[in-house]
Amino acid sequence: RCVLKELESLGKALYGAKLIAQKFQVRNCSHLKNPVSGSACLLSMIEEGNPHHFFIATQDQDLANKVKKKPGVPLLFIIQNTMVLDKPSPKSLAFVQMLQTNQLVPEHQKQSIVQLKEKEGLTKQEGEKRRKRKRAGGPNPLSCLKKKKKTDQSQEPSAKKKKRNRKRNRVKKEVMQSVQKEEEE
Repeated sequence: RCVLKELESLGKALYGAKLIAQKFQVRNCSHLKNPVSGSACLLSMIEEGNPHHFFIATQDQDLANKVKKKPGVPLLFIIQNTMVLDKPSPKSLAFVQMLQTNQLVPEHQKQSIVQLKEKEGLTKQEGEKRRKRKRAGGPNPLSCLKKKKKTDQSQEPSAKKKKRNRKRNRVKKEVMQSVQKEEEE
């Protein structure tokens, strides 16, 4: 009702907006006798955790910023003839996360779990540090280097090296025959 009163007071410039607003269901607010501005009325309706699950549709940036500070209030706005539902605010995400964790384990059970852990000595001590596991590393960086090309300087020292000629010492046939004879005797 406060929004409709504000639109009436603004005159013919917002007559179309007033007709559109009148087509929707009008919620009673606590400002029946003393109407306040539309944004103040909308903010008062979503107080105390938005019990009626209202959505707020606005183009007013100040109102949008105030709505984002309250958890659990969806925000709609229009961009180029398209209605857009704004992503949940960080406050809303944190509120939902808190509700989910509280629903998983009741508070009295959390306290009993902490007491049991202390009794069994499973609580983390401040001085205790965990060892880090060694993980498999990559290849040796030296093995990944490109092979070096041979230069003229590196070939010269190898040319200076002399080749050894090894001669095989052969035992003469006569010596072998004499050794065999001696073994037979």
